[in-house]
Amino acid sequence: MSPRTAGIVYLSGPRLRRCLLAAADWVDAAREELNRINVFPVPDGDTGTNFAMTLRATAEQVRALRPAAALPTVAKTMAEACIFGARGNSGMLLSQFILGFREGLGDTVRATVHEVAAAIRVGADRLARSLDEPVEGTILTVSRDVAHHAERSARETSNFETLMREVLTAGRESLSQTPELLAVLKESGVVDAGAKAFVRIWEGIVRLIEGDPILTAPDRKTYQVVPDAARVANVAADRDYQFCTEVLVRGEAFPPTTDVRAALRELGGSIVVLTTEDLLKVHVHTNSPDRLFALVAEWGVIETTKADDMREQHRGRHGRRRKIAVLADSSCDLPDEVVDAHGIIVVPLQVIEGERTYLDRVEIRGAEIYAGMRQGERRFTTSQPTPGALREALADAKEEAEEVVAILIGGTLSGTFASAQATVEVTGLDGIRLVDSRTTSFGLGLLVLRAAELAEAGWSAERIVKEITRLRRKAGAFFTVDTFEHLQRSGRVGRGRAWLGSLLDIKPVLEVDPDGNVLTLDRVRGRAGLVDRVLEHIDRRLMPRPGAVRFAIGHADATDVAERLRDELVRRYSPRDCLVNHITAALGVHTGPGAWGIFYQIEDPPSERDEKLSRS
Repeated sequence: MSPRTAGIVYLSGPRLRRCLLAAADWVDAAREELNRINVFPVPDGDTGTNFAMTLRATAEQVRALRPAAALPTVAKTMAEACIFGARGNSGMLLSQFILGFREGLGDTVRATVHEVAAAIRVGADRLARSLDEPVEGTILTVSRDVAHHAERSARETSNFETLMREVLTAGRESLSQTPELLAVLKESGVVDAGAKAFVRIWEGIVRLIEGDPILTAPDRKTYQVVPDAARVANVAADRDYQFCTEVLVRGEAFPPTTDVRAALRELGGSIVVLTTEDLLKVHVHTNSPDRLFALVAEWGVIETTKADDMREQHRGRHGRRRKIAVLADSSCDLPDEVVDAHGIIVVPLQVIEGERTYLDRVEIRGAEIYAGMRQGERRFTTSQPTPGALREALADAKEEAEEVVAILIGGTLSGTFASAQATVEVTGLDGIRLVDSRTTSFGLGLLVLRAAELAEAGWSAERIVKEITRLRRKAGAFFTVDTFEHLQRSGRVGRGRAWLGSLLDIKPVLEVDPDGNVLTLDRVRGRAGLVDRVLEHIDRRLMPRPGAVRFAIGHADATDVAERLRDELVRRYSPRDCLVNHITAALGVHTGPGAWGIFYQIEDPPSERDEKLSRS
């Protein structure tokens, strides 16, 4: 497409907002490739993740602004968000560029091409000044070349679209030269990962301008990293530190940046320092995180710290990749200790309150919402994970394992499964096996737990999916709600039915059938006989008694009932497990406080009937 002579002649707040969101998506799409080619300053395989997550955190803060927010507001939000969201060496360097870009724009409401080019220059200069040990052939070189060509282009055009295309052309050319400037890149047959991520920003913006899709398959260009990872890691022995550390400090009078870097230099390398009026963030590769934290504490109040073992990360990526990873959404209700013990990857659903959106199990928990719901002070809705969140979770799982078994909330209950299918198709991720659990809460969680156990036992992904499909037919759930109010508000029951149920104090006994439909099984007047009635239904459903069964009890602030149920189920059935947990906030929104449910999963070996059903 040839450059247009007329078109966008200034950068406004809404345009910068759209550019940032497009850039974040396009960088995210290449995260796996960026991690794979990461060899400098250390081959820890996380440059793509850190760069993408920094840009994502910045974009999400900007996304929360009004679409018509003014340019100074958008730029200021970018600058503040990138400080808090910066991850790793690459994220810190990106943040330096964004801070400089914001400084260069100042309070301009409509930035001309000349002003945008000048802001790019300020960003590149700030990035360069932040480096304690500048190395050519990295993002330093590419950002400087981009700034030079932006200034030159601004003297020849007033068209923002033309400027962006020229910047992208310069960035690509500069990136292609990075192996000639840095021996470790040439030896490994790769370009610099941080520099490539930086170029992806401009690619995302140009794709937005030209109307090309941003959510496409990741860049499939392959690079052959040298097999001897230890040789690459030791290219510069003085940079072979164990921990990648970050500290965020709030204070009133920090030392000059040069003094900060001088003090940090005694503790390690790859030093990056970010400062604003009251915030200081430092990134250091060091062998002594505790000494670093003690030093920085002298300058203010520490708000956050991080110390990642880079050697362990590298061993994990290059020597301990799992054969199969299991992924679920946050409605699975498995306790955190179970999730952590089995390495289960959880993608959060969304809980929405007014204009604020929370990530389920990450930013909000079920136990946190019930007091406000009881008093009628807080009202929530829910939404499935965004396509970006699904793509990110699946990509993370693929980085960890050769294949992924993703078991998700039932398709009749949520659009999450359909969205995951579309995400896999659009992104081109291979080795992903999606399973519709046809249930939710612990009905999903017990399937996920069994899949994780089978993966650890060495089963193939194909066998795991076949077994989970069999167990899905041999599982069930009975649950009840204390009030119809929240089911009615979310559209699960009609207003008349909710009113009559509340008037008569009727407690429903609901079940999820094998196809994922929620059906009314029974009705009980009042709470007194509810537990016994549900246990009667369990006893009838589990006849003849299974040899191996798992139970789980999910509840919404109904701890006493849950403990009573656990004691009774263990006494009657001696199950393999009887897990108890609060149901997650994304489900509690619809059930309301006081709800509880019993979930069972029969794990007897396959019968002849099972085999016939499997073959059919």
